[in-house]
Amino acid sequence: MEYAIEVKNLVKRYKEVLALDHFNLEIKEGEVFGLLGPNGSGKTTTINCILSLLTYDKGEIKVFGRDMKPDSYDIKKEIGVVMQNVAVFDELTVYENVDYFCGLYIKDKETRKAYVEEAIEFVGLEDYKKFLPKKLSGGLLRRLNIACGIAHKPKLIFFDEPTVAVDPQSRNKILEGILKLNEQGATIVYTSHYMEEVEQLCSRILIMDGGKNVAIGTKEELKKMIKNTETISVEVLGLEESNIADLKQLPHVYAVKYDEKAVVISCSGGKHNIVRVLEYFQKNNISFGRVYSELPTLNDVFLEITGKELRD
Repeated sequence: MEYAIEVKNLVKRYKEVLALDHFNLEIKEGEVFGLLGPNGSGKTTTINCILSLLTYDKGEIKVFGRDMKPDSYDIKKEIGVVMQNVAVFDELTVYENVDYFCGLYIKDKETRKAYVEEAIEFVGLEDYKKFLPKKLSGGLLRRLNIACGIAHKPKLIFFDEPTVAVDPQSRNKILEGILKLNEQGATIVYTSHYMEEVEQLCSRILIMDGGKNVAIGTKEELKKMIKNTETISVEVLGLEESNIADLKQLPHVYAVKYDEKAVVISCSGGKHNIVRVLEYFQKNNISFGRVYSELPTLNDVFLEITGKELRD
């Protein structure tokens, strides 16, 4: 199996703070890989170490099977980075910005011109080539940032919160573009606090906290790691304590809450949970209204694994 990134036993300290604690990571070529974690979990430190922008105390990092070092320019030219903070030159036009960043890697003028035109078309900025960044909306500015990061056709692209503070139309355009880049062969590393985006994009997801890998897998595999695998809500009046006790005895039910208008039943594992609940109501001649069944989201997984307390 070919890996785009291999990180083994990575340790990084900031004086008394242990930012990365023997952290391990493997990303396969061709993946869209989600890297998640609360603030201060070590995501940014991990990325900066992989890009060799930070020194680290211990460990090994390989990109495309080669040791990654500060002077590994042959590897770095195959990497694109789109950071959360927009990084373009205010005094250059859209075209000039993309041309500048592409020119850091592509020296042949004709090739660079073709790449720049393709990148601008890819993000839908054809009508804005002569605009200065200050004339662009937030969504267009984000798309310019992406064009600057991908114009040299990198094989590995890091996206750090690329859709922050953009409207839904621009967000969809950006997400569609990321999937298209992956279809064209790029390996994507994606970080975001928008869990629905990660669910939509990523083939595998790693959740880190305290500088460690605390969970990894597909979104389906991660959802199986938490206790709550299904929540069933039923609108029902007049439930007795004996009914609630009976519901708690159903297979895979671990919690039942009732507020005199609706009962909420939490299940862990199992199939056909909702069928058993409704059979109980019918068997005991209990009238009920609307019924809802909710499966856990990636947000539920994230909060259960990393905790619900606020982070700085």
